[in-house]
Amino acid sequence: MTAIDRNRETRHIFGPVPSRRLGISLGVDIIPYKTCSLDCLYCECGRTTSLTCDRQGFFPPQLVMDELKMTLPGIPHLDFITFSGSGEPTLNSDLGWLIAEIKKISAVPLAVLTNGTLLFREDVRHDLLGADVVLPSLDAATAGGFARINRPGAGLEVERIIAGLEIFRREYPGKIWLEIFIVQGINDREEEIAALSQAVRRIAPDKIQLNTLDRPPAYSGIESADFRVLESIRDQWSDLPVEIIKRANRREEIRAFSSNLENSLLNTIRRRPLTIDDLAALTAKGEGELRQYLDILEKENKIRPVIVGERIFYTAG
Repeated sequence: MTAIDRNRETRHIFGPVPSRRLGISLGVDIIPYKTCSLDCLYCECGRTTSLTCDRQGFFPPQLVMDELKMTLPGIPHLDFITFSGSGEPTLNSDLGWLIAEIKKISAVPLAVLTNGTLLFREDVRHDLLGADVVLPSLDAATAGGFARINRPGAGLEVERIIAGLEIFRREYPGKIWLEIFIVQGINDREEEIAALSQAVRRIAPDKIQLNTLDRPPAYSGIESADFRVLESIRDQWSDLPVEIIKRANRREEIRAFSSNLENSLLNTIRRRPLTIDDLAALTAKGEGELRQYLDILEKENKIRPVIVGERIFYTAG
């Protein structure tokens, strides 16, 4: 085994971070910066510099394991170990081996964030079978919409990707949480939403998570979809397990905004740190509604999330 200096910053392990989708998550990055099969207009990591659909072993996989073994003992609690970062994890041909090896040393659930483009490949689907949750994305279900928003690598076709997700759903015993990223004027048209509706019914994910731009995009001129657009899609798909994961940026985005509730949340958190479960119990409000208020207060630096033991607390900023 390669010797690891415990005082050295790890190259492939980051966090843990409080994640909106995955709780307390430790990241595993196994792809060179911005190596991806897509060059999405909205990508918050920047433009893709290596556009490829070819799988390879980018780093010695044992080095990743050594860094993880060095990191895990110092973390009291994790909700997930997550393959993520600034590239597409399924491009790494060592992914299946890494998932199997991590399972040998940790009981923490494993998640993989992926753009889903390579799931038509049997080897990629096989590599992911050991993960507990796979979080693919699908932003368009028409050829034109796919080309506009995702700017795919050579040879990628959206119907083949959807079919791959459909096959993976049949083969995979774990959870699939499908993210759909809506961009104003690109994939928010009626025909695009109708095509996505048909696609998600074929894929049958356990969750459908609607999102839109929250940080500066890779390409200029790309704008966030209005929160009401996401709410409209959720309402249209009322028979599906849809949730909105976009962070609220403006008070106007919150239905029936209450300044009394906002002030109550802020004053309570200033007195002592609280979890979202604590706040739900105190206010009798749902988690989804509370997160919108917390998003705005966090954006204004009035509060911040901190990891304490097994939970994420909100404390005064």
